[in-house]
Amino acid sequence: MRIDRRPWPRFLMVAAVAATLSAQVTVATGQSPTEDMFIAAANDRVAEVKSLLARGVDPDAVDRNGDSALIIAARGGNAATVDVLLATRAAVNARNRFGDTALIVAALGGRIDIVKKLRSRGADVNQPGWTALIYAATGGHDEIVRYLLAEGADINAASPNGTTALMMAAREGRLSTLELLIGRGADVNHRNQSGASALDWAKRGNERRLADQLRRAGARD
Repeated sequence: MRIDRRPWPRFLMVAAVAATLSAQVTVATGQSPTEDMFIAAANDRVAEVKSLLARGVDPDAVDRNGDSALIIAARGGNAATVDVLLATRAAVNARNRFGDTALIVAALGGRIDIVKKLRSRGADVNQPGWTALIYAATGGHDEIVRYLLAEGADINAASPNGTTALMMAAREGRLSTLELLIGRGADVNHRNQSGASALDWAKRGNERRLADQLRRAGARD
């Protein structure tokens, strides 16, 4: 069974690179106060973020990828900066040009603390396209998966190419996450646009335990 990998979310290609670059941002200033804000947010320099906001820098300004300071801070796991930006009523559901929100990148990074902060300010758990639940399942972050489901996340929500959280758990070999999703009623026979299922992906990855779990739950070969 051919597995269609288009259109995949950006994190499958560049998330690790983005995290590395974020961690390596230097203390050098950017070319403008707005660029300084992005650098400060990436490095959790709270005092500098507060100072730039006080000088009138727009908390919802975006960089060339459409990332706001809130998305940058959430991606870096910078909870203190997230707090400051949320206090300024930064747009919690802003999406970058790849469709990522702050909640999505925090879910992928396994930051339950930031996920809860964002949700308390109205972050959408069921946005169209790739969802925070799909990203959390991809990373095998079971605590976040449970939390998002408790907050009303659609367990069978599908991405633009038909991918679900269960399928990503199978693709990434996340056994506990797969078992959690099955136990909560995930559709084990859902297929993406190319006709592939979670079982197909488990078999392709030689994930026998995952494949066995899916079959026991009723997945069809």
